Amino acid sequence: MEKIEISSKSISEKIGFIGGGNMAKAICEGIVNKGLLKYDQVYVSGPNLNNLSVWKEKGAQIFTENGKVVEHADVIFLAVKPHILPTAIANMFDTLNENSLNSKLFISILAGTPIEKLENVLSKLHGSRVIRVMPNTPMMVGEGCTVFSPGQRATDRDIELVRTLLSVTGVCKEVPESLINAVGALSGSGPAFVYLMIEALADGGVKMGISRQLAIEFAAQTVLGAAKMVKESGKHTGQLKDEVCSPGGTTITGIHALERGGVRAAFMDAIECATKKSIEMSEKRH
Repeated sequence: MEKIEISSKSISEKIGFIGGGNMAKAICEGIVNKGLLKYDQVYVSGPNLNNLSVWKEKGAQIFTENGKVVEHADVIFLAVKPHILPTAIANMFDTLNENSLNSKLFISILAGTPIEKLENVLSKLHGSRVIRVMPNTPMMVGEGCTVFSPGQRATDRDIELVRTLLSVTGVCKEVPESLINAVGALSGSGPAFVYLMIEALADGGVKMGISRQLAIEFAAQTVLGAAKMVKESGKHTGQLKDEVCSPGGTTITGIHALERGGVRAAFMDAIECATKKSIEMSEKRH
């Protein structure tokens, strides 16, 4: 297959977001911060213009009509809550001037909504293509973890464009759609689990006399440093753990307390439950 190169310096395509919530903001800000996109190339729609004021302040064009975003943009992110999709699509078709419509690429970040479902609801738009994406909010600071699965009509250039857009915000990998729910639980929901862990570590520090501000700073930096060690050292996490645990020392004593509290099982259960919920949502909407 011929590799299609797209410049990582900037893109000429206009980008749209149907839905302007936190995840849409994270995606767009991550791409803009890397210089790949400017806000004057961005079009956003939502039911309330007041809720989109932050987009307007940054230079994006905002609408209440989803069809306007589809008309103006070349690539459209579907960034509404999954249960809002039918209403959002109905609004799109009701407000769309089909005479000005060209071939469009839709990128869905909807949890539990399979590609087949998306392709069916968009089938009336001639030349529409779908790529399903599972991002996470740390992409806002350039440390995202994103996976994507292309639909049947997605072209090589579509795939390369998505990879270019999202790889500047962190890790971006193509995976089979069958893994999207599990990856969504791990990397999509995972930041919330880590925030809880950081908060708990900080609480422990506060209990032992550290100020709240310092405790949160130290806990966050500890997690950041440990993650970097995992990524850059190439060592197994078990080996890295053992290197910190001196015989009869403080760390192994703390590890014992964590194991007694079932911390491993709790995190595994969290990923399993989040994955099952995503599958359940998918089955209800399929």
